[in-house]
Amino acid sequence: MVHLAKYIVVTGGVVSSIGKGITAASIGRILRSYGLSVTAIKIDPYLNWDSGTLNPYQHGEVFVTDDGMETDLDLGHYERFLDADLPGEANITTGKVYLSVINKERSGDYLGSCVQIIPHITDEIKAMIRRIADKSGADVVLVEVGGTVGDIEGQPFLEALRQLRNEEGHENVMFVHVTYVPYLRAAGEFKTKPTQHSTKELRSTGINPDMIICRSEMPIDSSLKKKIAHFCDVEEEAVVNAPDASSIYEVPLVLDSENVGEYIVRRIELDVEGRADLKEWRGIVESLMIDEPVVTVGIVGKYVELEDSYISIREALKHAAAHLGIRVEIEWISADDDVSVDDLRHLDSILIPGGFGERGISGKLDAVRFALQEKIPIFGICLGMQCMVIEFARLNGMEGANSTEFDQDTPYPVIDMMEEQKRIRKMGGTMRLGSYECRVREGTLAYEAYGEELVTERHRHRFEVNNEFREELEEKGLVISGTSPDEFLVEMVEIRDHPWFLGCQFHPEFKSRPNRAHPLFVSFLKAAFENRES
Repeated sequence: MVHLAKYIVVTGGVVSSIGKGITAASIGRILRSYGLSVTAIKIDPYLNWDSGTLNPYQHGEVFVTDDGMETDLDLGHYERFLDADLPGEANITTGKVYLSVINKERSGDYLGSCVQIIPHITDEIKAMIRRIADKSGADVVLVEVGGTVGDIEGQPFLEALRQLRNEEGHENVMFVHVTYVPYLRAAGEFKTKPTQHSTKELRSTGINPDMIICRSEMPIDSSLKKKIAHFCDVEEEAVVNAPDASSIYEVPLVLDSENVGEYIVRRIELDVEGRADLKEWRGIVESLMIDEPVVTVGIVGKYVELEDSYISIREALKHAAAHLGIRVEIEWISADDDVSVDDLRHLDSILIPGGFGERGISGKLDAVRFALQEKIPIFGICLGMQCMVIEFARLNGMEGANSTEFDQDTPYPVIDMMEEQKRIRKMGGTMRLGSYECRVREGTLAYEAYGEELVTERHRHRFEVNNEFREELEEKGLVISGTSPDEFLVEMVEIRDHPWFLGCQFHPEFKSRPNRAHPLFVSFLKAAFENRES
């Protein structure tokens, strides 16, 4: 039997970064509360094949899926809100679409046709969307279109989605348009004209929005909603206000209070019983809003000017704090400069995140040294773990220890690229990406946190702890608390005479959920709280 899914397409207007991803994820959360299965797709109209090479300052963090795809950060929002693991193909880019079409053209699939945007590119986009829908078996497929309506690179996607609505039927596809309603303080009023123009631009592509979600700094009143409904030709009850919230996790509750779920259920004829049940989600939000007690975490990174560069780490810390009944305060510390004692002395704990390249390494090593000497809880992730190994080696007689990523001539290359990876460099496969198993050693902090011997975590890195120095490092007191199942690759390190010193080669933040905080983050913040209390 052919799987028939319902589609909800989320577009944006006026300005970018107004919260389309959070809006889509929140709609998904509401629909999940009806007992429906939901999956999500993010369309990024840029020509890059994936997000892997994008600078975090331009596009925020690179999120990694279980199957090893480097994707847009919105997939992280979807996974956290839907409590689901999405496939890498759920991030569709112009690069993926065009590469697929060119490959088909080169192999003769188009039988001598002149390959064009319509129908070949638009058909490929629709095929990708339907393939994801079929594989997921979901009742509802959320499709978020990146950028804003009117962007030239987004036009083929909007055309494909217009065609999708006609082919799947009006009752199976709906469009939600997210716009910004600015408040002009000089005039003392909200202005709806940007929303009107944005909706007009969308309608010029042949798409009439079924719902308009109005983002604003403050709540807007019913008369303003009525005006938007009148000028944008949507039902009054389909004009929804989503004012700024203190937490992104409040947004499903805000949209539910505006009866978004009920409207969607009617509009695309979803087979459900009763109302959305967000009681569990409301409890999660309340736990995330605790004011005290407070613990401080200093994140020493190279992209700290833009918090979205470490968005999954930030959210994982919040999830862990909520689990423990505390509140976490994050201080962002630039690793570009020498990190001084004064920068760190007042903190309850330190976290060193991942990254690539030599910039910021000295600051991260300063932070590791401080945590070792002052016995402050410290958590190193990916490159953070490698910095922990380097600094530990330097403080234990291995002067000049380093990673070959930064110093090819170091006398102690305690971090190096594995020979197997060096051999496949020309194939572009030097990165260890996606989900791998990790064997956890009993009697360690890691085992105490996980409570199980075999776990699965997501990776994104090229360099590893060098096995040639492994025995020497262990003799000096480094504990290898996690390895690959064959014990060849080091996954986690600790030291014993320290309140909490743990580094992991993988990225645990990608698997944290508001309803299932990651055990390493929980253990870390528990140690931070104990450090504060003592």
